[in-house]
Amino acid sequence: MSTFTLPPVAERRFGYRIRDIHGDHFDDGWDWLRDESNADVVAHLDAENHWADQVCKPTESLAAAITAEVKGHTALDDVSVPVLDGDYWYFRKWHKGDSYATHHRVPADRKGIVDASALPPQPSVDDVLPGETLILDENALAKGQEFFKVADIQPSPDGRLIAWARDTAGDERFTWVVQVADTGEIVDEAVVDAGYGLAWAADSASFIYIGVDDAWRACEVWWHQLGTGRDQDRLLLVDPDERFEVGISDGGDPFHVLIHSMSSTAGQAWVWLPDRPSTRPLPVTGLTKRVMVTVDSAGDHLLLVHTALSQEGTLAVATYPSDLISLATPVDADYSRSSLGDRATGSAIEIDETAPFAPPSAWVTVREAGTGERLLEVEARASFCVLSMRSNALTQVEYRVRNTALDVSGDARPRPLSGDELGELWGCGHFVDAEAPVRTIDSVDGPRFDDHFFRVRVQSQIQPETTIQVDPFSGGTTLLKVAEAPGWDPSTMVEERVWVTARDGKTQIPVTLIHGVDVRPDGTHPGWELGYGSYEVSYDPEFETLRLPIFERGVVFAIAHIRGGGELGRAWYDDGKEAVKVNTFTDFIDVGRWMVESGWVAPGRLIAEGRSAGGLLMGAVLNMAPDLYRTVIAGVPFVDALTTILDPSLPLTVGEWEEWGNPIESPEIFRIMKGYTPYENVPENVTLPAVMATTSVNDTRVEFVEPTKWVQRLREASGQNADADLAASRPIVLRTQMVAGHAGPSGREGRWKARAEEFAFALGQVGVREPAASELGTSEASEAMDKAGDQR
Repeated sequence: MSTFTLPPVAERRFGYRIRDIHGDHFDDGWDWLRDESNADVVAHLDAENHWADQVCKPTESLAAAITAEVKGHTALDDVSVPVLDGDYWYFRKWHKGDSYATHHRVPADRKGIVDASALPPQPSVDDVLPGETLILDENALAKGQEFFKVADIQPSPDGRLIAWARDTAGDERFTWVVQVADTGEIVDEAVVDAGYGLAWAADSASFIYIGVDDAWRACEVWWHQLGTGRDQDRLLLVDPDERFEVGISDGGDPFHVLIHSMSSTAGQAWVWLPDRPSTRPLPVTGLTKRVMVTVDSAGDHLLLVHTALSQEGTLAVATYPSDLISLATPVDADYSRSSLGDRATGSAIEIDETAPFAPPSAWVTVREAGTGERLLEVEARASFCVLSMRSNALTQVEYRVRNTALDVSGDARPRPLSGDELGELWGCGHFVDAEAPVRTIDSVDGPRFDDHFFRVRVQSQIQPETTIQVDPFSGGTTLLKVAEAPGWDPSTMVEERVWVTARDGKTQIPVTLIHGVDVRPDGTHPGWELGYGSYEVSYDPEFETLRLPIFERGVVFAIAHIRGGGELGRAWYDDGKEAVKVNTFTDFIDVGRWMVESGWVAPGRLIAEGRSAGGLLMGAVLNMAPDLYRTVIAGVPFVDALTTILDPSLPLTVGEWEEWGNPIESPEIFRIMKGYTPYENVPENVTLPAVMATTSVNDTRVEFVEPTKWVQRLREASGQNADADLAASRPIVLRTQMVAGHAGPSGREGRWKARAEEFAFALGQVGVREPAASELGTSEASEAMDKAGDQR
């Protein structure tokens, strides 16, 4: 007889949300669970957490061991590679025993240095470099806070101030704090409830930032003068189209800051002049239906990546008008918050009748996407550019050097190039060498606009991050840092790319497969399948110490790069969205079946994991193939997709009609979504996998009510509400963070603990406890296990 109690059961209360559309009637009896101010809802979430404690008790020591192993593989005392900004090198430090970073800076030895020999200083955790200043201590700021996050730090152009974004709830609504860099004195924190993104004016006395509407859509650009109240902020731009979100792209050009408004199928750009901060942003590209475009400024001209000629992207150039400054018009006090109110959408400023100065007809092609390529975005510098792209399901970085000797550096505003000068401006492209069967390479912060170098980061699931500085003029590289992972030996693992044939018999699904060097496909091993498959987001293999305890336990691990993601370009994404979204789910199932049928994984020992939209994936594959997976981890899962996408008032909904389709207007899309939305398609009287769903009360992206309702439905359909033995053998668990957001608890210790509980739950279900003895060959790993033993 099981010693488990029965799981919490929430009563059904009808009439809270009734759906009558396209001939479908649905009265959702659990929708009342969405109100966190309701005492009954809080009591239910508390009961769920208490029951989760009970279910996870048998794997508590395993979770402690995993946490200790992650710590053992983490360089607890560490320093980031310094980054040049203005006249200072900026870097972060992590100290053993701290959950958060501290932020520091030192003056650059040669302020005007631009060549690739400008290597960063080598700071240490305990020693203080000459001139080193502590500018921000997250640990001190986080004291007394249940949740704390610094989202961004932006030094002012004169180097005297820093602006940083603070979130103490997890809802991703930020307060911008401005303080004196050297003393910490706060000079301004008037801007609250802001979105991501800030750009300073040239005089360091004001900045622009992103405003969000009631549905948390980033749609406004406001100008704030230091020392004034938020009600005096002036609205520079608002996009009223609910499909689009606005963002600031501060690429480095001191004279031009680009602003983009993007949906998943189209976009446009404006340029803001930091030396004319109170003027309206000027339209650059205009909006063309089904043409995506991102723009960066090279000082005297523009670089663009667009989809006007090919859905896989084209690199192009365009010129600035010679009279750009004269086109800028000031915004007066009629557009202050005190005049407009908090919400600006609908105001006259949303319509700018000025014709764009670089429409598609003005774009001059530099490079088109080749076979198997997807061009993503370009970063412009004064003398070179860096193109981020994909090729054959892997990331790639290409760089080009300007052919001309035109000088765009210095304090004087550069002369805009003419159209005739653009044609032969850029030389041929060169890839950064990163040859490996499986790896992820991307560009990272490092150069200022006039500097003659850039940086890339190379990593994989088993290879820690390597940061490299590249001289684009010679092609030479300098190794800056290899991230430490104490006790981890990647030579004990195999990481390979395999291709699995989908059920249609022709589609080849790329899979990143990781297993021990001695592991053979003999049908005995536990397995773990990870996936996402939405928004053209690619789940590229990146090093994560949290995963190492899984690898060390002999688990065969796979990332399924399924349709709906961007791994194989725009066409791969388009084949897993809207009316063909089901391809995402069947691809994941087909990879899982291959893992078992090929012998890599034993039947009944396969774990599935996905988060957010990957949580929708988890709900869908659970419903479609409940016998395939023994355990499912669904992090902040988007499992009530149809209800959410039918409600335009909810965050993100309208913009995502281009992802899922619009079930309000289209009966066919409604039918398709109703056919796969996890909450409404749970099979009756079927043995389901064990499930751990996680959520956070302050999550803006996926409301906590979705997994809360879903867990109730899973238990009801499977019979667990009346069968304690079934609830014990195949538990369905909800873990709720009462003060956190979409990413879960803040701080590295909090994240480790939360994820270790999930991993221990899943591993316990497939009979995995300790690491394989053959993989415990280091003193660090042994020490980690000793620490875990102390916590039992």
